[in-house]
Amino acid sequence: MDIKSETTLIPPTVHRIKWFEQTYRVTLPIDYVEFLASGNGGVPIEKVFDANGRERVLESFLCLLDSPGEDSVNGWRDITVVISQLDERLIDDENLVGMNVIPIAVLFGGDFLCLDFRHTRDCPAIAVWDHEQSDEFSPHLEVVADSFTEFTAKLKS
Repeated sequence: MDIKSETTLIPPTVHRIKWFEQTYRVTLPIDYVEFLASGNGGVPIEKVFDANGRERVLESFLCLLDSPGEDSVNGWRDITVVISQLDERLIDDENLVGMNVIPIAVLFGGDFLCLDFRHTRDCPAIAVWDHEQSDEFSPHLEVVADSFTEFTAKLKS
């Protein structure tokens, strides 16, 4: 996948990725972690994809920053910040410890592309989270790919 030049941020450190995984009790897929090394917060050149018959547009990937509170320009796009803003609208179990839906990209219109760990902790699906249809403890997610690699192969101009 090609990313527009000068749109990516410094890759997250191994320490930050481990912290994220421990905090949210997930193991990020290897293909996504590899993407963060070169595309953290980037804007893809090919950004259109099919979501079960509906054309969607990916505006930019979210980022994983070491200190999002200290970055006034990009801090709002940090995955941990987005999780804290969406909070109960991402999960369907109020007793869940950690997260099972992780937003990874902003879509046109206020929706998010997410890693969906609800059905398997080992290989999350890629799903669109719809902000208009989601409510507290009732996220509306539509699976669009079985893996991050499969999803990126679907992106087109």
